[in-house]
Order: sequence, then C-alpha cells, then structure tokens
Amino acid sequence: MIVRMVCVPRDEWSFTMAREPARFGTAQVKGVSGIAHAAVDGGTLCGIPEQQITRYRHLFDPRARRACRDCRRRADAAPTRPCVQERLHNRIQEAAQGRARDDLLAALSKGAEVALWINGPSTTLTRNHARVEELTDGAGSVADALNATMSIVLACVEDGPWRFVVVLPQDGDRPLVARGPRGSH
Repeated sequence: MIVRMVCVPRDEWSFTMAREPARFGTAQVKGVSGIAHAAVDGGTLCGIPEQQITRYRHLFDPRARRACRDCRRRADAAPTRPCVQERLHNRIQEAAQGRARDDLLAALSKGAEVALWINGPSTTLTRNHARVEELTDGAGSVADALNATMSIVLACVEDGPWRFVVVLPQDGDRPLVARGPRGSH
C-alpha cells in the first residue's frame, strides 16, 4: 500500500484536505503498443471495451508522455478517494467502544501516521509487527484474535506517545484495537 504524506500542521489537517486522486490500472490496446490507457471495469475510461485491451499490474499515470489524452482528462476529473487515515477510521467505527478505540479515532481524524496496513499470515504478522508484549490496553483480545486465525489484516498507527494495533478480521467480526507506549523499534 502506498501512503501519501500530507505535510501540514496537525491542527489544520482534515480528511477532506488529505483526499487522494482516483487511481486506475494501466491497459493497452491489444496489438498496439505505446499508448497507456486507464483501466476500469469493462474496459478503459475512454471507452475501449475489455476484449480489446491487455491489463498491466501497475497504475495509470495521467502525467506520462504516452498516456491517452481522453483517459488523462477523465482520470483528472474522477472523484477523489479517502486518505488512508479516513479509510482506517471508517473501518474501526464498529470496534468495541473503549478508550483505546476512541483515542485512535481522534488521532486518525487529526492525521496520525498509519505506519503499516497489511494482510497476511497471522503468525508472521504477529512476530514481525504486532509486538503484543508491548501493548497495555486491549492486548488480550488482540492476542487472542491473532492466535485464532491463519490470516489477518493488521494496521499499526503511531500518534504521540502511543502505538495502536488494529486487527481487522476478514470474517466480518468487529475490529479490535489495542495500544501501548511507543517503543524504540
């Protein structure tokens, strides 16, 4: 995941100010090299149907010299998308109420750094990123969730003296939030 950093004083930061440009995959017309198109469901922004394109595993860059002009114009006009802080804020709304959750929601709404948001094997993520032994509030439920499943989505947020760990279950259960003091890692 690529996170765009917004460098403004924290008291002036907002979800609205931190919104990100829309992103599209890249495609080219089959048999025609050189012109990059913005890929969407069913084809390209400029209207080329899916059957006539080859998709590539990188993002469309509307500023690229070989970008389709119509796709460039439509990509620039596309609605922006929420920043990483807003997306995580929205996901943890359903977490059990508590001080750690409430403090994390407040921190995210002020632009706290989302240091990590990743999915993968729970044992690897626990060992390398969760640092459960350093958590003080909510550690038990987060540790239980990490041990109860093979794969998880884990987010780590740093704000002031706190390091928050969020487990986002993939089975529809409520997100779990824990926190502890920021260490020297």
